[in-house]
Amino acid sequence: MNFSLAAPQDSPAPQYELRDFFQNPQRSAYALSDDGSMLGFLQPVVVEQSTRLNVFVQAVEQGKPVGTPKQISFETERDVDGFFWKGPHTVVYAKDFHGDENYHVLAVNAESGAVKDLTPFDGARAGIQDDLEDDPDHLLIAHNARNPEAFDVYRVNIHTGEQTQVAENPGNIVGWQTDHAGRVRLAIMSDGLHTVLLYRADENSAFTPIIQTDFRTDVSPQFFDKNNHKFYALSNRGRDTSALVLIDPDHPDDEQLIFENTKYDLLGAGYSRLRHIITAAFFEADKLHYHFFDEISAIRNERLKQLLPGYEISLQSATRDEKTFVVAAYSDRTQGHRFIYNDDTQSLYHLGEINPHLNPAHMAPMKPIRFMARDGLEIHGYLTLPIGVEARDLPVVVNPHGGPWARDSWGFNPEVQFLANRGYAVLQINFRGSTGYGRQFWEASFGQWGLSMQDDISDGVAWLLKQRIADPSKLAIYGGSYGGYATLMALCKTPDVYAAAIDYVGVSNLLTFMDTIPPYWRPLLEKMYTMVGHPEHDKARLEATSPALNAQHIKTPLFIAQGAQDPRVNKAESDQMVNALKARGVEVEYMVKDNEGHGFHNEENKFEFYERMEQFLDQHLQPNPKRKTHK
Repeated sequence: MNFSLAAPQDSPAPQYELRDFFQNPQRSAYALSDDGSMLGFLQPVVVEQSTRLNVFVQAVEQGKPVGTPKQISFETERDVDGFFWKGPHTVVYAKDFHGDENYHVLAVNAESGAVKDLTPFDGARAGIQDDLEDDPDHLLIAHNARNPEAFDVYRVNIHTGEQTQVAENPGNIVGWQTDHAGRVRLAIMSDGLHTVLLYRADENSAFTPIIQTDFRTDVSPQFFDKNNHKFYALSNRGRDTSALVLIDPDHPDDEQLIFENTKYDLLGAGYSRLRHIITAAFFEADKLHYHFFDEISAIRNERLKQLLPGYEISLQSATRDEKTFVVAAYSDRTQGHRFIYNDDTQSLYHLGEINPHLNPAHMAPMKPIRFMARDGLEIHGYLTLPIGVEARDLPVVVNPHGGPWARDSWGFNPEVQFLANRGYAVLQINFRGSTGYGRQFWEASFGQWGLSMQDDISDGVAWLLKQRIADPSKLAIYGGSYGGYATLMALCKTPDVYAAAIDYVGVSNLLTFMDTIPPYWRPLLEKMYTMVGHPEHDKARLEATSPALNAQHIKTPLFIAQGAQDPRVNKAESDQMVNALKARGVEVEYMVKDNEGHGFHNEENKFEFYERMEQFLDQHLQPNPKRKTHK
C-alpha cells in the first residue's frame, strides 16, 4: 500500500459536511503496552444522541492486532482525553466532571475490567507525577486534596488505591521532579516572582536550594542522567533562548551546554531508558524540528520518512525494549495515519487513518508568514488560503491564539481547515508573548494585554490588506480564551475593521478575571500581576484594556460561547460582556453549555458551536457562493 502524501489540487475543493471536521475519530490515541502484547486506543461509543470516546484494548501478535477489541472504560458524561499503559494489564486515565478540571486518576484492569478511582476526592485536582515503569504496582500521583493551593506527591497502589505520601508541599512548591528510580529529588519553589530549585540526594534527606532565579529566567529540569546524580534541564540562564544543559547539583552554576538554537527555545528532549542516553532535542520554528544525538534514533527517523514520504513523523508509543512503536504520519492537510513499526524487521502495519472523511488533496496548506510590527519587532504566524481560488479580496477570519503565553503551530487544525473549506482565508499570528521565540520576545508582552500585543494583530491584518489578499469589508475575528479577549479588545480598539466577531470562553474584565482564578494558580498570582497588571497599582490601565468596561466602543455583531463550569475564565466574564452590549442594543448571540468548561469537549456541543459559527459568519461576511457538496 502506498502512503505517500498527495499534493493539494489546483481546482476549488468540494464543500465537506461540518461534522466531517469535528466528529470523534473512529479510532485514535493508539498505545502499546510495555511488552507489546496489547494495543489500546480510543473509540467512540454511542451515548444517547451523541458519542463519547472510551478506551478499548486488543491483543497483539507478531506486530499485528488480533481478535475482537474490548471496551474497558464506560464514560458517558465526557470523552476520555487520553490514557497510558501501566505494565501489560493496566490502563490509567484521568476524568473530570462537566469540565471543571478537577481530574480523578483511574486504573482499569484490562483483563478483568475492574476499575479503581485512585483519587476519589471531591473538588481536588490530580495528575500523574511518575508512572514508575519499574514498579508494577504503584504510581506517583500529585494532588491537592490536603490543600487546594498545593500539590503533594503520593505513592499509590493501582490495585487497592492505598496512598503513601512521599513529598509534602509546604505551600510554595509549583513543580516536582523524580529520578529514574521514581524518587522525588527536585522541587521548584516559587513566591510568584522568584524561583528556587531544590535538590536532595535521596528521599530521606532534606531539600536544599541550589539555583535561584527570578521568574524571567527559567531552569526547567527534564530528567536525570544515567547515574541519577546530575540532571538535564532546559535553561535560559545567561541567554535569550532555552537550551539543553547538564547540571551537577554540587556545582549548579556551571551548566554544561548540550544543545541550543540561538533563535528558538528548545521545547524538550528525549531519553532512552533502555540505553541510558539522551536521544533528541526539539524546537519549533516554522514547524517542529528535531536534533538527534544518537545514530539509532536518527536512522530510525530517516527510515520512517523514506517509508512515509511527504509526512511529518512522530513516535507516539513504544515498547519497553524500544523495538516496536506506534508511529504517527501527519501534515498540515491531514491528521494522517497510524502504524505499528518494528525496528528489527523495518515493517509497518497500518492501524488506520484518523479521519478518512477528509481528502488531504482537498485541504489547504498552512503557510508560515512573517511581517514587521509597527515598532520594528518581527512577528511570525501562519496563513491558510482556500485552495483553487485566487488569493485576492478574500473573506478572512483572523484567529488569535489563547494563552497568551502559548503559540500557534504548523499542523492539521480542524477549525482552520473547516473555515478554508468554506472559502475563508485564516490568519494566525504569534504576537509578542507567544512562546518559543526567546525571552525578549516573551517579555515584550508584559503589561501589554490590549496594547502592543493587540497592535501586533492589527499589524498582521494591515499586512494582509496591503497585499490585497483580504477584502477589507469581509474581515472577521475569532479566538478562544486569551484569543477571545483579543477578539473583544479588537472591537473596542479598532471598531471599524471587523464585520463580525466570535468570542469563545474569553476574558472580558481584567480586574474580575484575576479574582476568579483556580486556587492552585494562587502561588503564581504575583507573577500574573507583573505580566498582566496589578489590580490596584495598574487599575487605570486594566480598566482601559477591559472590553466589558469599554463596551461603548463596540458596534460589531458578536457571537459569544461559554462553558458554565469553566474554572479558568469564569462564566461571569461572558455574562458581563453580554449584559453590557445588550444594554446598548448591540447585536450579540450568547451560547452557554452547562456541562462544559474551558472550551467545548462533548461532540454534540462542538457540532452546535460550529454550526452557529458557520451561520454567523455566513450572515455577516457573505462568502462566495456555495460549491458542490462532497459525497
